[in-house]
Amino acid sequence: MVLPRYVLGGPGYQPPSDTMNIACIGSGGVGGGNLQSVESENIVALCDIDWKKSAEVFDRYPRAARYRDYRAMLDEMGDEIDGVIIATPDHTHAVTTAHAMRMGMHVYTQKPLTHTVHEARVLRDLADETGVVTQMGNQGHSHDDARLVNEWIRAGVIGTVREVHVWTDRAAGWWPQGVDAPEMPDPLPDHVSWDLFLGPAPYRQYHSAYHPFAWRGWVDFGTGAIGDMGAHLIDHPVWALELGYPSTIECRSTPFNGVSHPLASLINYTFERDGGAPLPLTWYDGGLKPPKPTEMADDEDLPAGGVLFVGDDGKLLHETYGQNPRLLPAEQMEAAREVEQTLPRVEGSHEMNWVQACKGQTEAVCPVSYGGPITETMLLGVVALKAGRRIEWDGAAGRVTNAPDANQHLHHSYRAGWTL
Repeated sequence: MVLPRYVLGGPGYQPPSDTMNIACIGSGGVGGGNLQSVESENIVALCDIDWKKSAEVFDRYPRAARYRDYRAMLDEMGDEIDGVIIATPDHTHAVTTAHAMRMGMHVYTQKPLTHTVHEARVLRDLADETGVVTQMGNQGHSHDDARLVNEWIRAGVIGTVREVHVWTDRAAGWWPQGVDAPEMPDPLPDHVSWDLFLGPAPYRQYHSAYHPFAWRGWVDFGTGAIGDMGAHLIDHPVWALELGYPSTIECRSTPFNGVSHPLASLINYTFERDGGAPLPLTWYDGGLKPPKPTEMADDEDLPAGGVLFVGDDGKLLHETYGQNPRLLPAEQMEAAREVEQTLPRVEGSHEMNWVQACKGQTEAVCPVSYGGPITETMLLGVVALKAGRRIEWDGAAGRVTNAPDANQHLHHSYRAGWTL
């Protein structure tokens, strides 16, 4: 008698034909954590410009091929790779993702999806052209609480939403911002491939102020606090209220030197709504927060990061990633308990949702078609910062209409040898 292999393999056995071959670019950082969520699959290749930082992940997957240059990995192992997890610094997200997509590979790209607005549009077009499965790595989009927030808002528990406030404690205490570039370089460690770290960014000599992790605060490499946390926070009001592109964006901040993102910023977005008044959404970072709702107790404070929806009939407050939603005043919770579940819950992790989508078992919950516009909205805050004035945005055309010079900040040039 011939038995199926899953019987011989025992409970939970996954036949090789159902196993996805996954590579990771940026394995020494958050990519290593992403890999832990997909260990049911075949991890075939790992790539990082810092082999010392990636050593633990290399040891965890000893059978995976190791690379420093993602281009060599994709070109040499293209036929062996089904999908790629991309967890590099922001400035290399787009070139890396585009390369994999053009080779027909599915991509899971960490947030923010890109470093510029233009890059987000290029990846959306590529997703349409190639048909590969895409996912932006904003894991809160898969949380049950995030879906609960949507159901409460759409059921009208707090009435028509009139304003939204979104805040994070980043960057304070997480990485430096509002600082000048180092005057002298540091000795380049043997284990760091610095030219590959720079990728498409302008050349500069190595300094520990840039790598590892501190790159987030530098304009050439990162997108500041809003690029880091906007995908976890702006996501929820845009999703729940079905907002399109903002029509106006204005940024006020602590001093900005053009080299590193400011210590703190406050960004005012306006979203037009069919048949209703425009919706103001305010972003706060660097420790800034909106006024505490009067419905909260005197000994309570707003969380370090979160979203506050202000409606005609109450308020909804939740923490980062959509977690721990609550209504103000507390009596509103009684009505919330009556709201029916209308959104399906995601089984497993955000990463496994992508894997299952690659296998045709479900749909990715945050593909480029959704993650791209979210990224654009976040990065328009950076455009307004660089422009130094209020900008008006034509989302359909993809351009600033009231300040033509601001359009230069929608894209950047690429160092020789690196193209989008």
